[in-house]
Amino acid sequence: MSSEGPLHERFGRLFPAGSVLFNEGDPGHDMYVVHSGLVQLTRKLRGNDSLLANLGPGEFFGEMAIVNNRPRSATALALADTTALVIDQRTFEVMIRRNTEIAVRLVRKLANRLDQANAQIEVLLMRDLNHRVAHYLRRIAETMGVPDGAGLRVAITATDLSNRIDADRVQCEEALDRLAKARLIDHDRAGGTISISEVGRLDEFLQFLEMKERFGDTT
Repeated sequence: MSSEGPLHERFGRLFPAGSVLFNEGDPGHDMYVVHSGLVQLTRKLRGNDSLLANLGPGEFFGEMAIVNNRPRSATALALADTTALVIDQRTFEVMIRRNTEIAVRLVRKLANRLDQANAQIEVLLMRDLNHRVAHYLRRIAETMGVPDGAGLRVAITATDLSNRIDADRVQCEEALDRLAKARLIDHDRAGGTISISEVGRLDEFLQFLEMKERFGDTT
């Protein structure tokens, strides 16, 4: 969905860093397309703000509230000075009818979110906490990771992690410590990041845990 040209001149708005575009639970009347900057989406889980995604240029969000007329399911915060298209329900419907490319991109985006939801359910069904932690880290490294030397780095705290996999925060900290001692990750508590230096080694560990969970400990 392009945010250039006349469309941007008509619907573009500037959101300074720290601006809240909308809060979870607010009524939704517009969707957004990021033109420049960075927007963070969070959701309250058990009283804590859980990170859902950081969205950069070209990404869009907020469309479900105007499609199904339900309250916002997350809070959107501008992490940097951000310009975005702000499109109301009527304009959105006209764009979908007139532009097949926009409709196809929206469908693909929604399908991707469905895949992510299915993957989240898969994580929650895992019995072993080590497996759940490692599997979730591997998944978000694919979708949210940024290059870090030969590996990937993700911005997530132990609290965020515990909310996403429905586990005790202290137990998550212990699981992260075990992964760090095995040199599968580097956990920067102060910076709120986790680095996976060798993705291949983490994949091998996940394969081992999957076999163990499926067939049990035969030792």
